[in-house]
Amino acid sequence: MIELKSPEEIGRMAVTGRFVGELLAELKGVADVGVNLMDLEHYARRRIKERGAESCYWDYAPSFGRGPFRNVLCLSVNDAVLHGLPTDYVLRDGDLLSVDMAVGIDGWVADSAFSVVVGTPDPADLVLIECTEVALEAGIAAAVVGGKIGDISAAIGDVARRYGYGINGEFGGHGLGRTMHEGPHIANDGRPNRGMKMQAGLTVAIEPWFCADTDKIKFDADGWTIRSANGCRTAHSEHTIAVTDAGPQVLTYRPGQAPNPAPPHEDPAVAA
Repeated sequence: MIELKSPEEIGRMAVTGRFVGELLAELKGVADVGVNLMDLEHYARRRIKERGAESCYWDYAPSFGRGPFRNVLCLSVNDAVLHGLPTDYVLRDGDLLSVDMAVGIDGWVADSAFSVVVGTPDPADLVLIECTEVALEAGIAAAVVGGKIGDISAAIGDVARRYGYGINGEFGGHGLGRTMHEGPHIANDGRPNRGMKMQAGLTVAIEPWFCADTDKIKFDADGWTIRSANGCRTAHSEHTIAVTDAGPQVLTYRPGQAPNPAPPHEDPAVAA
């Protein structure tokens, strides 16, 4: 189901989005070598409770996964990219961590994710993360009234190909608002001028994620954690945005980020 939101409703989603952005910025500052993933999980639980928010992940039970998800964060390390089940793992120097969260406040949801390297980064990991961020900017820039959903997908896919990464089509972005998952589905690759025509009031989560050396994935035995099929590094970036007559509005921007992104980069600084 696709439900267009009024400006007032988008404003209420923006309240949730600001909290999500602030908490993710805090978690990015806390994540470091020697930090246990469960410390990040419990930090987020405490902050969500203090705010009076509700996690969209707690008790989430889709067709995949082994039982309801009983955490408020997805924490994915190195070759894990999506739905990482928090574990008693201590971050090591050079680990690539992806953090994803979605919460609701007063009945309105926002969803966002980032990737970061803790300690000493491998330059290749930084390029992979950069690709997801540039693809996210490109996807957001394509989310305009009168455009098609395929424009967002095509913009994301074009960036991935410029950087030389494969694209998996099994998981992608989605609509959201009163619940975490609404229509439409937003693939991370596609053809422009295809799919649903975008109207003002459409709210979606755009989330490019890529694996360094493959477009294939596998699931852990827990049924949740998704990894690259060959063990290569992965990265994930996501924002909740609203399509408006004034252009795309980012609802989950983090402190220090511009509320609306710059136009997508023309020439990615890909390592030779």
